[in-house]
Amino acid sequence: MAQAPALPTGFELPLEPRLPRIGSVDAVSLEERAASLAKRSIKKDSKVFALELAIRCMDLTTLEGSDTPGKISALCSKAVRPDPSNPNVPSVAAICVYENLVPTCVERLKGTGVHIAAVATGFPSGQYPTDLKVADARRAVELGADEVDMVIDRGAFLSGRYAKVYDEIVQVKEAVGSAHLKVILETGELGTYDNVRRASLLAMAAGADFIKTSTGKIPSAATLPVSLCMLEAVRDVYEETGRAVGFKAAGGVRVAKNAIQHLVLVHETLGPDWLTPDRYRIGASSLLNDILMQLRKEKTGRYQSPDYFTLD
Repeated sequence: MAQAPALPTGFELPLEPRLPRIGSVDAVSLEERAASLAKRSIKKDSKVFALELAIRCMDLTTLEGSDTPGKISALCSKAVRPDPSNPNVPSVAAICVYENLVPTCVERLKGTGVHIAAVATGFPSGQYPTDLKVADARRAVELGADEVDMVIDRGAFLSGRYAKVYDEIVQVKEAVGSAHLKVILETGELGTYDNVRRASLLAMAAGADFIKTSTGKIPSAATLPVSLCMLEAVRDVYEETGRAVGFKAAGGVRVAKNAIQHLVLVHETLGPDWLTPDRYRIGASSLLNDILMQLRKEKTGRYQSPDYFTLD
């Protein structure tokens, strides 16, 4: 792999001395490995475990302009008990909503163990002024969110203003305090795997607790090669610094087969220590119903109609 300067000059990074060099991503090798891992088959018992793990690691998400408190209340109930007919199905990791709906989540999820994530910082464009981004993130936590999903300014990143992107993440991280900060790269707009890796390292150096693929608002999102590229960046930072950063795949993970493929990627790249909601999340909406259908099929031997499950 060809080597390139470690990070753009012009700003200080606390982890810079020990961060791996950015280098150039071997696109052919990356895509071949992702395709190979996607073909892995698992046995029936392992499949049930994987499906339940996907639920435990899920951020059940709704980010529509038509979202209402009533819809969010119903989604909270589903987050806690995804399948009311089967109490063995675990709760999801978190609900992810716009921050004005966080108070509804707080009311409905108190004492359940399900986390509350709010998107902030000018979601999905990331084009707000920095002071408004910081205030937006702080407000989400004040309303009750214990996780904040922020978006980077892709315009700044693509025009080479890395210091601005880095500084905004640092300020938002400070504003949210102990809340977990997930930094959304919107990889479909970054153009190259080299940019995906560079943005991943930049976000982690700035203090991200998780790096996340996408807002889910554009067609190209959590593809397997892009996810693998980000997971390898997480692995390299862990090996160089000992710091464990989480990963969230969001956008395009719609059916159980996709979720299992992503779990295989995580297991083979980062190991079983990352197969926990503390270090891995799947952002999804329609995915949960498909997983519930697959679990019911594994239990009964036949597929159920989608009508047996509530629409999200």
